[in-house]
Amino acid sequence: MDRPLKSVHGEWTSRWAFILAATGAAVGLGNIWKFPYIAGEYGGGAFVLVYLACIFAIGVPIMMAEILIGRRGRQNPFNSLASLAEEEKASSLWKYLGFGGVLAGFLILSYYSVIAGQAMAYVPRLLFGVFEGVTPDGARNLHLTLINDPEKLLAWHTIFMMLTMLIVSRGVQRGLEKSVRFLMPALFLILLVLVGYAYQTGVYFDQAVNFLFKPDFSKLTTEAILTAMGHAFFTLSLGMGAIMVYGSYLPKKTSIFKVSLAISFMDTAVAILAGLAIFPLVFANNMAPGAGPSLIFETLPIAFGHMDNGAFFGGMFFYCWFLQL
Repeated sequence: MDRPLKSVHGEWTSRWAFILAATGAAVGLGNIWKFPYIAGEYGGGAFVLVYLACIFAIGVPIMMAEILIGRRGRQNPFNSLASLAEEEKASSLWKYLGFGGVLAGFLILSYYSVIAGQAMAYVPRLLFGVFEGVTPDGARNLHLTLINDPEKLLAWHTIFMMLTMLIVSRGVQRGLEKSVRFLMPALFLILLVLVGYAYQTGVYFDQAVNFLFKPDFSKLTTEAILTAMGHAFFTLSLGMGAIMVYGSYLPKKTSIFKVSLAISFMDTAVAILAGLAIFPLVFANNMAPGAGPSLIFETLPIAFGHMDNGAFFGGMFFYCWFLQL
């Protein structure tokens, strides 16, 4: 089976563009609420150390392998694995591993697109000041009103999918690359602003730092280690073909090791910044740290509703975030 030396759909214009795009693929719901919560529940700093070990000892090598397969195959995961298996005279069954990754990506999209639709719905609500001065009960009621309205959820889900298809249809350079060059730096900047706002909560910020980073090795059980390993796979988008696809557009001379390290570092940085931004507000408003996605839709709007220029920053945060999902 002949395979192309270059992707027929073009290549990333630079290593930095690929890093931003792959980080955008990795950053999602797990970074914003799941990592901070499980870190606190499973031993804080002790869990973070195990998680980082899993990222760099397991996650980075697997990411390098996926990028390498994608760059060598220059096709979708199914065809890349099929052509490489034929080239190396290996079993033809390898191609079904690529099919499994595509199927996993489809299943993940089926619920991520719903969450992204909710995030889209929050953009105009924040920009038009709906959450200005909102109370915890008010934020919770606004979220419940949205998720209990199936027609609105379906409409926002549809808009999100159409926007996604529009960006993807424009190709690597004119679509994905143009988007992530703005979205990822903007997301980092807004998270830094939120961390600065959360720092003003004083004792609650200290409580959040202890929750996230104070080592408690008594909670570092086998379950905690397996959770850290599983989250390392989940947060880096490994095993679902996405990184393989992104790698198929990577220029030949780009260092796979360097970009894998950069993606892992930036992905972890988003998770830590999200924890420092969200959990001081959680503790200040007596909310449960394990509330799941509602932490995004109920806690952050409270912060945006009480900070200077919160409508703008809130709208931009949800705009950047839903496009990363």
